[in-house]
Amino acid sequence: MTLKYKLITGTKDILPQESYLWQYLEASARELFHLYGYQEIRTPIMETTELFSRSVGNATDIVEKEMYTFEDRDGQSVSLRPEETAGVVRAYLENGLYSNQSLNKLYYMGPMFRRERPQAGRYRQFHQIGAEFIGSYLPSADFEVIMWLNEYFKKIKITDIVLQINSAGCEKCRPGYSMTLKESLESKIGTMCADCQRRFKRNIFRVLDCKLDQCKKTISELPVITESLCTDCSAHFGDLKKMLDAEGIKYTINPHLVRGLDYYTRTVFEVLHTGLGSQNAVAAGGRYDLLIQDMGGLPTGAVGFSIGEERLTMVMQNLNIVVPQEKINVYFVSLDKESYAKNLEQMYLLRKDGISADIDYEQKSLKAQMRIANKLSAKYVVIRGEEELKTEVATVKNMQDGTEEKIGDKVFVDEMNKRIGKG
Repeated sequence: MTLKYKLITGTKDILPQESYLWQYLEASARELFHLYGYQEIRTPIMETTELFSRSVGNATDIVEKEMYTFEDRDGQSVSLRPEETAGVVRAYLENGLYSNQSLNKLYYMGPMFRRERPQAGRYRQFHQIGAEFIGSYLPSADFEVIMWLNEYFKKIKITDIVLQINSAGCEKCRPGYSMTLKESLESKIGTMCADCQRRFKRNIFRVLDCKLDQCKKTISELPVITESLCTDCSAHFGDLKKMLDAEGIKYTINPHLVRGLDYYTRTVFEVLHTGLGSQNAVAAGGRYDLLIQDMGGLPTGAVGFSIGEERLTMVMQNLNIVVPQEKINVYFVSLDKESYAKNLEQMYLLRKDGISADIDYEQKSLKAQMRIANKLSAKYVVIRGEEELKTEVATVKNMQDGTEEKIGDKVFVDEMNKRIGKG
């Protein structure tokens, strides 16, 4: 067979043997979001390019090099979303969610797009689970989103995670720290990568986000922003640490953590997993108190996070974490056309009662049908042939313990309900 079409570089198919894991991660998140009072929001995967260049930042790698941008037929520049915070804030403002209640706790799940260099756990179409807590300046909001992440990783049984936190300062203390950085880097920037040299001129804080080994040593020797925080930012960061300590949530302070987006202020954080190598961040986020006002709203405090689903599934697979899979309850095996018709009839009755059931539509051999039942991990196999039709019974095999029994056609649905726990 010669394939005519193949995947676009940087994308992947999520096949049935893996999709159950994604469903588990997303269902677990939905349960926890409900517990914390979050509501789902779904925004378009396309937005105006200006939305991202204004909110994410013109000097970021995302806007400069990674966005999928094109002109539509009206000549408007649109982009596939590289992240979701900007889209959620746009929807929050455009739909007047602020008028319904002062606090809005929103969550989302879906694909994002960045033209990055593909590698393990990093794709050009990738998926995120995320949340935005809009309407509070208090450090308790920062604590809540970090607490949610901590509980989520416990829920899905992922251990060996490292929480890194820092304060990115605010409009009061960042200018002074920017000058300190420029003075410290003036004589060293020539030895750093081309991106860092460009960032030095356009947005010096982006230098701190460089992941190249040749720049890391220089970055590690730079002054840290925590030494330049204003009184309010210092107090905010201190209160957050006290809350984390009181709850027993372990963390480390990464003094050069800034995150790669321009809208972050004050609290920033990343959740790392030790088993992923260099691309080890499975979740990240922070506070963005200026973004809503910059986008035309009133001054509003906000904090959020996102989880990378591709990396999370890698961790789950690497740790061999067993995830419960939905199994088919009943599989019908037919030995002739007449029994096939009877099996169809009773299969539909089971489905109406909420019992998952399936059948071989090609009327294969008994051996082949049993093989399919095993692949589907069916709990019960219902076998019908000439003998069963004559006596108006079905042979029911329990696939867990191998036992067989005869169940009369008239009581079949009720009896199967009892065995599967629905009756």
